[in-house]
Amino acid sequence: MPDPEQSAAPEAAAAPVHALALDVGGTGIKAGLVTRDGELTRTWRRATRIERGPQPVIDTIADFAAELLEEAAAAGTPVAAAGFALPGIINEQTGVGVFSATIGWRDVPFRDLLGARLAVPVAIGHDVRAGGVAEARIGAGRGSARFVFLPLGTSIGGAIMIDGVPNLGPHGMGGEFGHIIVRPGGLPCGCGLRGCLAQYSAAGAVAARYAEAAGTPNAGALDVAARLAAGDPIAARVWDEAVDALADALLTTAALLDPDRVVIGGGLAEAGPTLMTPLAQALAAKATYHVLPELVTAELGDLAGCLGAGLLAWDLVP
Repeated sequence: MPDPEQSAAPEAAAAPVHALALDVGGTGIKAGLVTRDGELTRTWRRATRIERGPQPVIDTIADFAAELLEEAAAAGTPVAAAGFALPGIINEQTGVGVFSATIGWRDVPFRDLLGARLAVPVAIGHDVRAGGVAEARIGAGRGSARFVFLPLGTSIGGAIMIDGVPNLGPHGMGGEFGHIIVRPGGLPCGCGLRGCLAQYSAAGAVAARYAEAAGTPNAGALDVAARLAAGDPIAARVWDEAVDALADALLTTAALLDPDRVVIGGGLAEAGPTLMTPLAQALAAKATYHVLPELVTAELGDLAGCLGAGLLAWDLVP
């Protein structure tokens, strides 16, 4: 009689399980399937179309996530949880989108709304802080117990990362580096103050200030970096002002937080040594008693928020 252990057919290998992740921006929504160890195995993108108003955007987020959940199931890729990285003021404890100036929503119960629609556990995170989580676990923040994640994009957000977790503060507002006043009485900011870092050192600010000074169309911060390399004096002035303001903000950051590393991301970081070399030099020249942090560029690019949303979703799965 044959040995039952030898004659039994081997069990089919279990299908890989993923988390669904969506990173919602003012222009587009990046989505993907993320493994537990942070590998992004598939990606999608969809326009946000904020001109339609907040409710259609909310509907798009829910519809897009539901479509992707169905598509993943049909492809034999089960989803264990879903994570969403959202802009604006986010209460991560309650899962509520408190306010988004970019999109216009107020007090949206995203966790409840999306949980009911998707029927999987849902994690809600702030877009920049989710990016900080991803950089902490699988990016340029690995091995650091205390670092600052500073994306220089359309504006400037930030995350104070301690032992891999964003330190939000008691009001959930920690990490607003873009609103450090670096030039008192300087350029007006949308927050109502003047001289905020974001008005000088965000990628968007660098591009806009060059375009205004040179009388050219706004072509982006990397175009300003290219003009700088070509010897354009206006580009040099705008770039130097951005670097100097950022160095002042980082000196304040070193004095207050004493991070061992600053991970710089966003569009301006894509300039690489054109940004990082003069920034390190300016920071060293300004320091007196300060122990300066290591300055590094982010590793995960514009997928950091999506990856972070996926990792936050996995935190909900035993």
